[in-house]
Amino acid sequence: MRKFWIDCIIATAFVFLAMWGIFGLTQLRIFNAFDSIGTALGDVELTDYVFSGLRETPDVEENIVIVNIGHLGRRGIAEELQIINKYKPRVIGIDAFFDCKGFYDTVNCHALVDTLGNLMLASAIQEAGNVVLVSKVLQRDTTLDANTFDSLRRSDNMYLSVALGDGYASLETEAAYQDDAKTCRTFNPKLNVKDKVHQAFSVELARAFDSLKAKKFLQREIYSEVINYRGNVFDIYGTTNYPQMFYTLDVEDVLNENFVSEMIKDKIVIMGFLGEKLGDPSWADKFYTPLNKKLAGKANPDMFGVVVHANIVSMILREDYVQQMANWQEAAMAIILCLLNVALFSLINTNMPLWYDGITKLLQFIQLFLYSILMVFIFHWFQFKLSITLTLAAVALVGDIYEVYMSVIKNTFFKITRWFSLTSKDDDVLIPETPEKP
Repeated sequence: MRKFWIDCIIATAFVFLAMWGIFGLTQLRIFNAFDSIGTALGDVELTDYVFSGLRETPDVEENIVIVNIGHLGRRGIAEELQIINKYKPRVIGIDAFFDCKGFYDTVNCHALVDTLGNLMLASAIQEAGNVVLVSKVLQRDTTLDANTFDSLRRSDNMYLSVALGDGYASLETEAAYQDDAKTCRTFNPKLNVKDKVHQAFSVELARAFDSLKAKKFLQREIYSEVINYRGNVFDIYGTTNYPQMFYTLDVEDVLNENFVSEMIKDKIVIMGFLGEKLGDPSWADKFYTPLNKKLAGKANPDMFGVVVHANIVSMILREDYVQQMANWQEAAMAIILCLLNVALFSLINTNMPLWYDGITKLLQFIQLFLYSILMVFIFHWFQFKLSITLTLAAVALVGDIYEVYMSVIKNTFFKITRWFSLTSKDDDVLIPETPEKP
């Protein structure tokens, strides 16, 4: 029995060594594919189905109002801000930059042409006294690793100096550039920029509204938080399964004051781009999210960036977080289940060698299906995201790699060991000396 389990442990180690070798040599990121049950659906995850197909319709978020700024210039945004401020919101966030990217002349920065509009915006921000602006984390030094940032893009000081503060609006996606297709499931609550901690735009808004809940959220100390999406704004094209969750005001609604005061008073107002007008199918600053009706082969992004931030703020204020497995837990689960599979496959190979291929393939398929279903329903029932990438990869490969280990690696090892043993014995044979002739 001891020899059996030692053999199983060595075989398990070989399975993980082989997976590491396949991943390193091909760079195909097969683990991500297995996390999507091996169906080659690109950026699809099975937990997306919980958002789009299993959850009940959430309640409307009472504390957050989203305001469209459309294609307004700084003067128009100042006018919106002045009107909103009259109705006493608790905090106002503006998801837009007011900077010239280093070129302070009217040729390269057309916004400087309207000098009065610039002054109006700065005055409106100062008068409100509760405006949070956005920033963006940057990596100018290309030698830094992907998670290290060395600078920030921020609005000009004439606005930043009179604002309540700012937070980075950068979201975690795999997009190569700003206009690339972006899928957003997670975000970073805080990041280090030149050894100084900066917090996300959504975290800053939540902190201004309820500092205790924001503090509790940050105490989780999770680098990458899963966004617990609850809903979208008015969606005329039906790209998501959820109805409108956030109260929304269009540009004309604000400028004409076409709303009741209770809608704004003591609320979080987030101003940002929702298209030229509500219902505009613009792809600018728009993301794919788990709420998208099409889990695979998505045609249209479904959520504007400002709405993603609103979902994060709602999650923090409701304390409705998604729990995640630690990396060591994911590795431990994968190793244990792989070891048990190796032991089971070894017994099958010993007792039913003719049935080995059929039985092991069937067991692998059943396990992949059950683990995937279990991941979906645990996420649905407990809001706990199982990280089963390594587990699914190990289960999918263990049968074939175990055969390679037994037929090639182990047999080769025994032959080499036997050869050395025989060679050693030959060296020990005593050859009698030939007697000298008289």
